[in-house]
Amino acid sequence: MSSMTPAKRLAFLSLILAGVCWGLGFPLGKLVLRETDAAHMVLLRFVVAAVVAAPFALRDAATRALFRSPVVLLAGALYGVAFMVQFEGLAHVSVTLAALLVGAMPALIAISAKLLGEKVSRASWGGVAAATLGAALIAGKPDGAGSPLGVALSLGSLLIFLAWLIVLRRAPKAPNAMAIPAVTVIVATVTILPIAFAMHGPPRLDLSLNAWLGVLGLGVLATLLATVAWQFGSSRVGSASAGVFINIEPLMGASIGVLLFGDHLSWALGVGGLMIIAGSFAVVLGERHAAPTDLQGPCPPEMA
Repeated sequence: MSSMTPAKRLAFLSLILAGVCWGLGFPLGKLVLRETDAAHMVLLRFVVAAVVAAPFALRDAATRALFRSPVVLLAGALYGVAFMVQFEGLAHVSVTLAALLVGAMPALIAISAKLLGEKVSRASWGGVAAATLGAALIAGKPDGAGSPLGVALSLGSLLIFLAWLIVLRRAPKAPNAMAIPAVTVIVATVTILPIAFAMHGPPRLDLSLNAWLGVLGLGVLATLLATVAWQFGSSRVGSASAGVFINIEPLMGASIGVLLFGDHLSWALGVGGLMIIAGSFAVVLGERHAAPTDLQGPCPPEMA
C-alpha cells in the first residue's frame, strides 16, 4: 500500500518472517522426533535458543531486571510449557494435522479480544464459527493422521500460547526489542529442564547430523528469531492486522507435511483446514472494520 509508512512496512515484514519461522517448526520437529522424544527435542531446542539469547538478556542492568518481573517469569514459564504440550501432541499426529490445527488460533484471538473488552464484528464471529467447525471436523475425523490424544494436546497447547500472549500484554516496558524475547526464552528453558528430566531423564546427545541440524533450526529460527520477529511486528500494528500472519504457519507446515513428509491430505484434513484458514481470514478482515484499539505491551492477544 502506497500510504504505508516504512515503520509499518517493517512491522509486516517481521510478522511474515515470524510466520515462516514458526511454520518450519513442525517439519523440523518431526525430523528430530525420529531420533528422540518430544520433551528432549523441546529441551534441546530451547537450550540452543537460550545460548544465542544470553548475550541479549544479560547485556545491561535494565534487561537483567526483567528476570525479577513476575509477569515476564510467568510468560516465560507458559511459553516453555506450551511448546512441551504442542510437541508431545506432534509426536502423536502428522505434520499436516498439527499445522492445520494451529489455524484455529485467530478464532481464539477474537474470543479473547472480546473478553478483554475489544470490539469484535459480526464478520469476525462468522470466521470464529467457521474456524471452530473446521477444527472440530479435523479432531473428529483425523483419518489416520493422528490420535485423539495428539489432537487434544495440540489444541490444548494453543490455549497455553494464548495465555502467554495475554500475560505478555502486561509486561513492563523493555529497554530494547531483544530484551523480553531473550529473557522469555531463557526462563522457558529453565522451566522445561526439570520437566524433561523428570519425564525421560537426560537427553540423548548422539543424534545424527540431520537431527542436530533440525535442533539448530528449531532453536535459532523457529524459537528465538520467530519470537523476536513476532513481538517486534505485533507491537507496531493492531491485533487484527497481526493475526492474519498466523495463517502462514499452518499453510506452510501443512504444505511441507504433504510435499516432503508424505502426509495424506484426506477430505477431512482438506475441508477442515480450508475452513480454519477461511475462518481465520474472516476474523482478520472483520476486525479491520472494527474500531481500532490501542495495544500496549509487546504482543496482541494471539499466538505462535
